[in-house]
Amino acid sequence: MIHTFSYTVQEDALTIDIILQQKWKLGKKLIHDLRMQKAVSDVNGELMQWKAPLQKGDILVFTWEGDASNYLSSDQIPLYVAYEDEYLLIASKPRGAATHPNEAGQNHTFMNTVHHYLSSKGQAYGEHVHRIDEGTKGLIVVAKNPIVKGMLDRMLENKEIVRTYEAIVEGQVKNNNGTIRAAIGVDRHHATRKRVSPSGQVAITHYEVVGRNPDFTKVHAILETGRTHQIRVHFAHLGHPIVGDDLYGAKKSPTKTYELHAFKVQFAHPITGELIVVEDRR
Repeated sequence: MIHTFSYTVQEDALTIDIILQQKWKLGKKLIHDLRMQKAVSDVNGELMQWKAPLQKGDILVFTWEGDASNYLSSDQIPLYVAYEDEYLLIASKPRGAATHPNEAGQNHTFMNTVHHYLSSKGQAYGEHVHRIDEGTKGLIVVAKNPIVKGMLDRMLENKEIVRTYEAIVEGQVKNNNGTIRAAIGVDRHHATRKRVSPSGQVAITHYEVVGRNPDFTKVHAILETGRTHQIRVHFAHLGHPIVGDDLYGAKKSPTKTYELHAFKVQFAHPITGELIVVEDRR
C-alpha cells in the first residue's frame, strides 16, 4: 500500500537526514527504504535533497510503499475514538474485548474494529502501540503509518508514554501513595495467571489513593513497566486484589468483571511535539 503524510519543519538548519536519524530516531531499514523510494518531496511534488538545509515552516511530503495491516474488518464491538489526527488515534477498548486477534480468522477484537473504522475512511494501516488485558477497559494508542509506529514504539520503550489506570481494590490500602517494586513471572500452577517471583521480570507500579470507603480503596496507578497483568498482580501481592478479580483472589463478581480502567494517556506528539493528554471518564 502507499503511505503518505506531511510534516512541517519546526526549526532552521535541519536536514532530512537529521530529522529521520536524530530527531525521529527511525530504524536503519526504514530510512534505507525511504531513501531508495525517493519518498520525500515538497508540496509541489519536487524531490527533496536529503542533506540540504531546511527552513522552519518548510513542508515535507512523505510518500512510500509499505505494508498494510492485515486485520479482518469488523464492527462487532463499540469503538469510542477519543483523539485522532493524520498520524495516530487514541480509542477506548470496552471491557471483555481482546486488544488484537490471537488466532487466524478472529474478528471480534479492538483492532478488528479499528481496522473497520479506518477502512471506512480509505485507510489500510493501523497498528496498536501497547495492549491492555481483555477484562480491562480503556485507552489504546494506534499508529496510522509505519513511521509513527516506530516512533511511538521507541517512546513506549523509553517510558515517554504515560498511562494512568483507575482501580477499585478490596480493603484499605495503608499508604496514600507509593511504589510497588516486585518482579513478575509465570505461575507454574495456572496457565493464565502471573505471580510475584524473584526470578521474574522487573515490574514497577506507582500509585496514589484517590478515594476510600470502609470496604474499598480507589487508586490511580501509573505503569513504569508493562508486564502482563501487572497492576492486578501487584495489588493482589499487597493483599488488596482488584474488586471482582477472582483470578487473583478477590471475591467473585456477579458480573464476572473487575474494576480496572486505563482512563488516561499522555505523551509528546511524535511529529508535532505537542503535549497530548487524553482522558476517558465514561
